[in-house]
This record gives sequence, C-alpha cells and structure tokens, in this order.
Amino acid sequence: MWTATWLLGGALIAWIVTVDRMRGMDGGPGTDLGGLGWYVGIWVTMMGAMMLPSVFPMVLLFGRVSSEGGRRGEPVVPTWVFVTAYLAVWTVYGLAAYGLYRVVRTFDFGFLAWDRAGPYVVGGAVAAAGLYELTPLKSICLRHCRSPLHFVLGGWRPGWRGALRMGSEHGAYCVGCCWGLMIVLFALGVMSLFWMALVAAVIFVQKVIPWGERLTTAFAVALVALGIWVAAAPGSVPDLTQPGSNPAMNMKMNTDKTSTDKMTTDKMTIDKMTP
Repeated sequence: MWTATWLLGGALIAWIVTVDRMRGMDGGPGTDLGGLGWYVGIWVTMMGAMMLPSVFPMVLLFGRVSSEGGRRGEPVVPTWVFVTAYLAVWTVYGLAAYGLYRVVRTFDFGFLAWDRAGPYVVGGAVAAAGLYELTPLKSICLRHCRSPLHFVLGGWRPGWRGALRMGSEHGAYCVGCCWGLMIVLFALGVMSLFWMALVAAVIFVQKVIPWGERLTTAFAVALVALGIWVAAAPGSVPDLTQPGSNPAMNMKMNTDKTSTDKMTTDKMTIDKMTP
C-alpha cells in the first residue's frame, strides 16, 4: 500500500512541477532545450510524470517479492532503488537526445528551418516512429514491459546490486519499447504539455491496459498519418505550435519593438529641442 501511495503521489507531483515549469514556454518543434543542468532536471521530472504510471505494476511486484524474500531471511531492498535505476536509463536516453540537439544547433543546418524542410523532417520523424511500432524489436520489448511476473520469475536478483541491475534492465526494455514515441514528443514539441500528455497516454494504454497490445497497429497507422499531415499541412494540425508563431513570444517581440520605437521617437524629439 505504501509503495502504491508514494509511486502515484510521485507521478502526480512530477506532473504538477512539469506543468508549472513549462507554463509559457515555446511548445513547438525545435524548442530551445536550455542549459544541460536545467534540461536534466526537467527531463527527469517529465519521465517521472510520464513513465511512473506505466511502470506501476512492475514496481508493485518488485516490492512484493522483495518483502517476501525478507521473510525468508533475504535482504529487503527498497523499491526506490529499482525505480532510481529505471529512471537513470531514461536519463541516459535524454542525454543522448540533448547531445544530438546540441550537434544540430552547433552546425546550424539551414535546411531544418521551419520555412524550408522543417515540416518534412518533423513529419518524417513521426512517420518513422509509427513504422517502428510494427517492428519485431518493439514487439519483444512491449511484451516484456507487459509481463512483469515473467521478468521477476526469470531474472530475480537479490540485494541492492540486484535491484539496480533489474531496474536498469527493465528501463532498457522500456526505452526499446517507447523510444520511438519519445521521438514523436521531441519532433512535435518536447515542452508541449499537450503532446506530452498524449504520448504518456499512449504508453500507458500499450503497457498497462489488458487489450493495449492489440492497438499497436492502430497506433502505427495513426502516427504515419499524423506524420504525413504535419509534412503536408502543419498549420492545420491541432495544438502544433509552429516555430515563430508563439503568441507569447510575438507579444514580447511587439512590446520590445514598441519600446524601441518610443525611445527612438523621444530621442529625436529631444534632439530637435536641443539648440
């Protein structure tokens, strides 16, 4: 009971923090990821919000088996050790994505601009993620994520080191299952609360809902269709913030321009009045 409480409570807190920190940010493709420290903090928080609900069955089972082992004299390992190792794997994935982002920023590939090939690149990434849903690797990783009992019975390792290894292994399978969906999030706007919630919902359905595995093909078709839609008519895609169209940013730019124009006018007036 305690495990369920802190796990779901942690996910809720992560969502609250994420919503607060993302308020007013640019939620479109090519979002500035900021400095490494800030990015790692928000990424880990996002993974807590998005992934803890879907990993809930596995963590509960781990805690139960660990407690039963304690009654037999084996060391009892807190479930947070398993969860920490699991989130560490997702952090590595996030760092790899950040590194790729910095490479793209450094070399300034002009064709990626939104007014050039940007929509086609984003649409292609989303469609590719949809095609990955149909691959054997996706199927293997999804079956593992949906079968925590098989994982525990076949790969239980006692002690803290065992818990860290099990959490890392489960995290690796989870990355194998969901990395394509995370590409969708990065492509459409990693700081967009709408796309973050949508991707999290798809992950939860696939991994937790009893009939979720049957929807893999439907999700694949939907992602390919969405990719084509983004490439063909990005302006008509709901909740897709196109670069340069953020209202808050435009308001700030207009305000800055107005202030600059006023300062220029005042200066010219003073110059005319000065003998």
